[in-house]
Amino acid sequence: MKQQVVWKVARLLDLFTPERPEWRVGEVAEALDVPKTTASELMTTLAEQRLLRRTGGGRYRLGWRLFELSQNLMDTTEFRTEAQAVIEDLVERYRETVHLAVLDNMQAVYIEKRQPTPAVKITASRVGTRLHAHCSSVGKVLLSACEWERVEEGLAHQGMPAFTPNTIVTPEKLKEELEEIRERGYAFELEETLMGLCCVAAPVRDADGQVVAALSISPPAFRFEEREEEFTRAVIEGAQSISERIGYTATDYPGYKMEGLRS
Repeated sequence: MKQQVVWKVARLLDLFTPERPEWRVGEVAEALDVPKTTASELMTTLAEQRLLRRTGGGRYRLGWRLFELSQNLMDTTEFRTEAQAVIEDLVERYRETVHLAVLDNMQAVYIEKRQPTPAVKITASRVGTRLHAHCSSVGKVLLSACEWERVEEGLAHQGMPAFTPNTIVTPEKLKEELEEIRERGYAFELEETLMGLCCVAAPVRDADGQVVAALSISPPAFRFEEREEEFTRAVIEGAQSISERIGYTATDYPGYKMEGLRS
């Protein structure tokens, strides 16, 4: 019974999105396929705990306590804290947008984003945004560290939507690319999420050598083509620096083969 309640609460909170930030009790009951009394009890309790907040007209929005919890999560995530100086240095040196992402439920979640001013605005990658992992450089780096059976299961559940003509849309092609990424140690995104934008990403490893995050640089396609090797080396060195800051001690950072660059 307790597990069912937690499951319903999680599903309820997932309903609130940037596109649909407000919900009524009846709408939640219909979306979750539960009685209206059940939805009302859940939402009232969550509001009492400040996880939801009431607005006018019987509507609810996410509560500010979630913001407090998210800040606690961010502030206590060691690799994010250690990554900030590296990210700031990359932005200052290259004047391009830099991202840090983690894998959650087989999706890439951006937990840090810095961009120069002025910059090409990348609205799809604000902090907290989830993105299908099969189409982003950070996502592909993170997927490459997973067993293929787990990746395949996630793809079956979430699908592989095409965002541009360049998006990988078949498991066979993605598996082939993940094997290449695992071998060379970094991933490209070549206008696969947004036309005109390219990215290169490398993994951040913890003290045990496990991939815990991915670091990327995201320049416009025309600048990426001109400076591909430079950007690739920069993101590799940045990821290695963050890894060393959180305890990774291997003298030979695994997998990085610059001869794997596209010609």
